[in-house]
Amino acid sequence: MASRKKSAGLILYRFRENRLEVLIAHMGGPLWMKKVRKGRRGWSIPKGEYTEGEAAFDAARREFREETGFDPPGSEAIPLGQIRQKSGKRVTAWALEGELDPARAKSNTVTIEWPPKSGKEMDFPEVDRVEWVAPDTARKRIIEGQQELMDRLESHLQRTSGRA
Repeated sequence: MASRKKSAGLILYRFRENRLEVLIAHMGGPLWMKKVRKGRRGWSIPKGEYTEGEAAFDAARREFREETGFDPPGSEAIPLGQIRQKSGKRVTAWALEGELDPARAKSNTVTIEWPPKSGKEMDFPEVDRVEWVAPDTARKRIIEGQQELMDRLESHLQRTSGRA
């Protein structure tokens, strides 16, 4: 039996006018544009796959850097545990408080054959934009399986600081 894919990610959060905001990423490339037109959610937390031998938290930090162009802040990470997406992929996530300007975000690129079966390769950003939103807005946009991560973050912040 093949092992399930594993991903690790970071949710950057901040407080603006005493209201919680989280950073979400819109998946780039023509495949996601097509899926979004068909009603699929095209947003995610910054995350990516990792393999045996790489620590999940290190992978989460690497993926954040690759997908936003920013180093994750050095503040203490909040472990949010693992969720399972409909695809079967398991995502382990942490939250970090920090700040970044979405207008300055720059994702790495991925090379894919496009159009399919054309023999031509094109580069597309893995993430085409990031945005600060309220957790309720994030829940409406991100992949369904990741919604639980917003609940866990808000619950943690409410328990530990009375803010969420």
